[in-house]
Amino acid sequence: MRISNRKRVIVTGGAGFLGSHLCERLLQDGSDVLCVDNFYSGTRDNVAHLLSNPHFELLRHDVTFPLFVEVDEIYNLACPASPIHYQRDPVQTTKTSVHGAINMLGLAKRTKARIFQASTSEVYGDPEVHPQREDYWGRVNPIGIRSCYDEGKRCAETLFFDYNRQHNLDIKVVRIFNTYGPRMHPNDGRVVSNFIVQALRGDDITIYGDGQQSRSFCYVDDLIEGIMRMMASPPGFTGPVNMGNPGEFTIRRLAETVLSLVGGPSKLVYKSLPHDDPQQRQPDIGLARQQFGWEPRIPLQQGLEKTVAYFRKFLAR
Repeated sequence: MRISNRKRVIVTGGAGFLGSHLCERLLQDGSDVLCVDNFYSGTRDNVAHLLSNPHFELLRHDVTFPLFVEVDEIYNLACPASPIHYQRDPVQTTKTSVHGAINMLGLAKRTKARIFQASTSEVYGDPEVHPQREDYWGRVNPIGIRSCYDEGKRCAETLFFDYNRQHNLDIKVVRIFNTYGPRMHPNDGRVVSNFIVQALRGDDITIYGDGQQSRSFCYVDDLIEGIMRMMASPPGFTGPVNMGNPGEFTIRRLAETVLSLVGGPSKLVYKSLPHDDPQQRQPDIGLARQQFGWEPRIPLQQGLEKTVAYFRKFLAR
């Protein structure tokens, strides 16, 4: 018999950038949270402020191995998400996406838990359709240097929907577009953290390509709100659902905005574009608006100000 009515929730990858913010939100909403992380790209520092909370538990564990716990909901965020991290050990990246999904789906099947999959806009590859809708199948290189992440996440989606069809599992799948905010890793190679850290150090800001390639930047608080709404949606609604900011910005404009916020001597320098780097990335979020009224609220300038403030403190340690 259950002693507590609090929801028991697992967040894999819970010590990462997104996972730590999700753990915070779940605790605020009254859940018991088990944060699972192997600290490959996440860090204890991201959740250190939660350790004194009696409803929070931190477990060092690799999701490529089974986990035997009792749970009501599972948020599967475990996987390095930046090119620098996921290309460092590409075989392990694929294992984390595929074996991790199998293990978490098995746990959900045994406990009859609702399970969320953090998928990615990278399932669309270098898209021929703009903006990207959920019914677009993508244009992905299956043997390139980014394939360990792109194809790993695509396979994870396949597993989720097969478990749904074969075992009637209650799944929720979200395709996350570029997200930024406090607790990003300073050396993760993502464009927002790269530009801010370079500007704060007074280094030149490195733009790959001509800077005209586009991205859509969603502040982390907006994304977490969307994830929570998706998880609370009716059982028959599985997704996949795009989540990101539909406002499109060129990489050059982002760099100029960061420079205007930080100031200093940095100037823009240009280097060759990495292999398979997509030229355009913009979500169509019509489905999220229609299903649960979600859309981002925090404009890029405001979100960047908060992120710059975080990195100022981080680099001053």
